[in-house]
Amino acid sequence: MASLKDVAKRANVSLMTVSRALNSPERLRPDTLACVQAAINELNYVPDLSAKKIRGARATPKTIGVLALDTVTTPFSVEIALSIEETARAHGWNSFVVNMFSDDSPEKIVDLLLSHRPGGIIYTTMGLRQVPVPAKLLTLPCVLANCESLHQPVASYIPDDEQGQYEGVKALLKAGYRRPLCLHLPFARLATVRRQKGLTRAGLEAGLSPETWIHCYMQDGDAHYQDIPAMIEAQMPQGKPTFDCVICGNDRIAFLVYQTLLSHGIRIPTDVGVLGYDNMVGIGDLFLPPLSTVQLPHYEIGRLSALHIINGDSHRETVRVASPWLHRASI
Repeated sequence: MASLKDVAKRANVSLMTVSRALNSPERLRPDTLACVQAAINELNYVPDLSAKKIRGARATPKTIGVLALDTVTTPFSVEIALSIEETARAHGWNSFVVNMFSDDSPEKIVDLLLSHRPGGIIYTTMGLRQVPVPAKLLTLPCVLANCESLHQPVASYIPDDEQGQYEGVKALLKAGYRRPLCLHLPFARLATVRRQKGLTRAGLEAGLSPETWIHCYMQDGDAHYQDIPAMIEAQMPQGKPTFDCVICGNDRIAFLVYQTLLSHGIRIPTDVGVLGYDNMVGIGDLFLPPLSTVQLPHYEIGRLSALHIINGDSHRETVRVASPWLHRASI
């Protein structure tokens, strides 16, 4: 790989002139700048950001560092990471991601992130949760994406799960369904608690009693998706459902609902309507019939979080981002 010295030699200028061409091009005469840029292009030179930092730079201007906790292990990471990157580039910024997994040392990962000297930090998680924010992160502009601070107030952008579930269930009930089977995510999750508030509000507004509906909670861990068919069949004596619709904690649950109902010859939506949640990336439109669901606004969360850093926003509030209801053929 070509070095700074190689560029200086090819352009027949000093190292300082090459440095100015990279960092302060307005300080050079146009002909000198053109000569250096030609040498850079000929040699395919890539600036060494770490070397710039060693020479005393406190931060890499216009760069967002993304601390991603468990995010890259899920398909939704595409939406958040892509949105941050696209928003940053559109405003003349760059971004980079440092991944942190559950068994990593938070202190070491944070130090690794800060060693790149970003101009601001987005801390993002997969699955809405409350997190302790390392004090070192708060030495720079910092915002949380898809999570909330467990202790000190930090600006955060999260899905409006209560409103999203309210809109979906409201549409379900408006379509005439009255006896839901509710297959929730694990009981203690933030998303479960907030979505259940939306579900209850929609039921009460329709003059129904949501506490009398059938409520089943999945246990924590992906292995427990295998429990969903048994939960459904327990409410189907002699293969006949006691419910007329299923409200699913997410689209993965909805996928299992489809398989179970269709295997018993139950038609969707004629016999039983199905409501999902998430609009699972790359899958939501592939259900037959297409699944009515609620969109997790991960792309918008990434965009707003990036703009928070780029615009220098200073508020420390939690912003709930709309989770749109997507009407398809399962209702």
